[in-house]
This record gives sequence, C-alpha cells and structure tokens, in this order.
Amino acid sequence: MIVKKLDVYPLEFLEAVDNYSTRYVVLVRVEADDGTAGWGECFSLFREATAAIDALIRNGLADLVIGKDAYDIETHWQALRERAWWYGDVGGIAAFAISAIDMALWDLKGKLLKLTLSQMLGGQQVASLPVCASSHPKAARIEDMALELAGQIQAGYQVVKVGFGKKGEANLGVDPERDIHFVKTVREAIGPQAGLIIDVGARCRWDIPRAVYTARAMSEYHLTWLEDPFHPDNFTGFHHLRAAVPQMRVAFGERFYNVYDYKRLLEADVCDVILIDAGRAEGVTGMWKVIQMAARHNVAINAHSFSSAVNTAASIHLSLCAPLRLLFELKPIETAMHHELVRNPVAHHGGFVSAPEGYGLGVDVMEDAVHRFTIRF
Repeated sequence: MIVKKLDVYPLEFLEAVDNYSTRYVVLVRVEADDGTAGWGECFSLFREATAAIDALIRNGLADLVIGKDAYDIETHWQALRERAWWYGDVGGIAAFAISAIDMALWDLKGKLLKLTLSQMLGGQQVASLPVCASSHPKAARIEDMALELAGQIQAGYQVVKVGFGKKGEANLGVDPERDIHFVKTVREAIGPQAGLIIDVGARCRWDIPRAVYTARAMSEYHLTWLEDPFHPDNFTGFHHLRAAVPQMRVAFGERFYNVYDYKRLLEADVCDVILIDAGRAEGVTGMWKVIQMAARHNVAINAHSFSSAVNTAASIHLSLCAPLRLLFELKPIETAMHHELVRNPVAHHGGFVSAPEGYGLGVDVMEDAVHRFTIRF
C-alpha cells in the first residue's frame, strides 16, 4: 500500500485550561492509494513555530513519504531525521514536524491492518491508568483554588496536577511560603488518598536552595511528584534536589525532543519520572524508543500530552504499553481540541483511562472541524 497524499493543517484555538490563551497545533493527514487516511499531530504551541512546521512539511518532508510504502514506518522515520540533519536532527522544530508525520503513518498503518496502536506496539501491559486532572488554577485566593481542585477529585479524578507560573491571579511559584501554604491547603481539601503533582514550569526560575527548601516542606504533604523545578539541562540541580529530598519523586523531560536527549537524561540518573510527548519527541516511533530505554533504566514515563485529542489517543496507547507508568493526564474541562475535533475523545470512567477501541489511534477525526480551525500563512 502506497502513501498517495499528505496534507498539513495548522490549527489555531483558544485553550480553555490555560486562561483561554491562543494556542496552536499542526495536524497531518496521510492517505493511502485505497483512500484510507491516518491522522497525526504535533503541539506547536506558538504561531511562529506553527508557521515553520507547516513550511517544513510542505516544502520537503512530505516528499520523503508520498509515493512510499505506507507500512515501512521505521524507514520513513529515519529518512525524516536524516533530512533534518542541518536544522534539527538533535531536536527543535524539525522534531515537531517529524512527530506529526510519524503519528499519522502509525494511524494509517493500524487502519490498513485493522489493528490498534497498542496491538502494533506489542500489546498493553495494563488495561487502564489512574486519571490525573491537569490544570492551571487562576484564582487569587488559595482557598478558592483548593476548592476547585477538590471538585476535580469529587468528579472522579484520582490525581490533580497544578501548573505554577501560569496566567491569571494565582501567583504560584513566586513566594516559597505561599507555595507551601498552597500545597498544605490543597492536601487538606482533596484528602489524604488523592494524588497531587506540582509542576513548577519554565516561567519560574528556582535556584537550588529555593527548590530544596520548598520540596522538603512540600514533601510533608505527600506529593506524587515535583515537576520541572529547573531548566532541563541543569542536571546538577536535579542531582542536588534528589539527594536532599529522596522521599519525593522528581519528574522532567518535556522540553527534550529526541532519543539522544532522553539517553543523556537516563544515563545521568537525575529523575524518577520521564515526561515525554509523542507530539514533540519525534512521534510514536520516537516515544516508543524512549519508553523501552527508560524501562531498561527502571524509570517510569509520563505522557506529557496537553494538546488535542489526536495526540491524547496516541499517548494513552503508548502509556498502556509501557512497562513502567503511573498515571495519565487529561484536561478537567471540555476544550475545543478534544471535544470538537473528534467524535470520540478519550475520557475517564470511574477514575481510569483506557485507549479508544478503533483501529490505529482509535479516534475519529471530524474533518469539518479541522477546516474550521485551520489557518493559512
């Protein structure tokens, strides 16, 4: 079966979870010569990145796939990486473009073979994962944010994750005493059994003493993990933090974009949980290679998918097939890219998330919605 056609769709939307900020993803649709289509995605986030990815695919990368065997995904993945040797074979914008194409090819292959992505990856290790509500509270009062998070637990989520340094009036990640009080208040509101993750994030600039002090105090309230307290290349900081607070898991990696990055991370022994996104780290193929590598180092992975229903579907399949994984994140409110883009968005049931049952990624993309959100440069 031959790839007959490849189309690129840069989408612009308002992200409800992130204070209705304007955000971007790029979708790729590949079509075989029998008319079967597969969809893939990368999370481009910003307009300028989206324009660059759109141009890369239209003006070169698509040519490496069109007219080729639809089943030979590893060969295509390697060819795409080799093409990008001058502008991104060690990460960056090219990795995003490769991610969307690779994911679409996996979706297409599954539909052609009448197999799910999980089946093509060798089968699920578990049938479902505990669901985590990934959110950016924005209220000014800590008590109001704690009530919001408690409501998510009451709605069936088993874990809540809070992003610091986000838009709104929350002002989290700035003052250590306020941050500690926030965690204490949230723990009281959600109860002792619920999971709690704090994502420090790129906008907060913590030094080592600040991170150690805050993490030690927060550890009293039993965090599931502390995420991204330092720049991802600050391995020294992560070493100090893990040594100082060994009882707390540390997670990072969302700003790494290829197998080489994750190899460095794993060999440095600087985290307990790897954050990885199939929509940024060179697709299903790239993420699957990292999952297998992480398992050899006895490190868990967490799918850091915060974009559309297409990427979410790929991510839950990959997570369920991973030897080491803890939970799966979903947005706790309806969003355009999840509930308008596909007919069957991934959702939790009874506090757990399972993979969609359709072939390939399993989600049914609504092309009229794709065209409605598409922009052109």
